[in-house]
Amino acid sequence: MADHHDDSEYEHGQMDVHQQQHSYDLFASLTKWCSLYLAITLVFLVILTCTKLGFITALVAAVVVAAAGWFMLKKKPDASH
Repeated sequence: MADHHDDSEYEHGQMDVHQQQHSYDLFASLTKWCSLYLAITLVFLVILTCTKLGFITALVAAVVVAAAGWFMLKKKPDASH
């Protein structure tokens, strides 16, 4: 059966959550950068294999996607400063 714990020592908002915040920030960062890498790879491969535009066009398109993605996903400076 479930144990009943004494919650009288718990104070709302007093828990140190820095590790959880760091883990979430790392997860979010890895997710966005891996998504960009996947988008670059897919653009390159689709243009290379599904069209007759050639390698150079596929490479240019991938570089454009990489530059636009990096610009949009880079960490913005805090507005509070």
